[in-house]
Amino acid sequence: MLQEFKDFIAKGNVMDMAVGIIIGAAFTAIVKSMVGDLINPFVGLFMGGVDFTNLYVVLAGEVAEGASLEAAREAGAAVFAYGAFIMAVINFLIIAFVVFMLVRYVKKVKEAAAKEEAEAPVVEEPAGPSELDVLLEIRDSLKK
Repeated sequence: MLQEFKDFIAKGNVMDMAVGIIIGAAFTAIVKSMVGDLINPFVGLFMGGVDFTNLYVVLAGEVAEGASLEAAREAGAAVFAYGAFIMAVINFLIIAFVVFMLVRYVKKVKEAAAKEEAEAPVVEEPAGPSELDVLLEIRDSLKK
């Protein structure tokens, strides 16, 4: 059973998947930073400076007027954090679009590379005598 497990781990697909997960985690951090630090400020600017993250409704508990979502949660109040959900949806859409553009670009690069390979002239080396020709020549030489 241990040998089967070693064989399974050593297969290329498992290793490829592990590398993909690691790269995906690193890429997620980059995309999160891009969305949070570069894109969301522009979204907030175009929406009149509204930060959706702190939009919530208190369902139960006492919260000071104008307190942030984090402060309301620290106070132990039950909150309906619809603003955080809206920001999560916006972040998802932006991340999905970035990933779509990346996949689209990679696909175009692969297609261009495949097209170049298909268009590359095939250099045919001069065909020498076939095996049959050589054997016939040997036979004819032996007859003489």
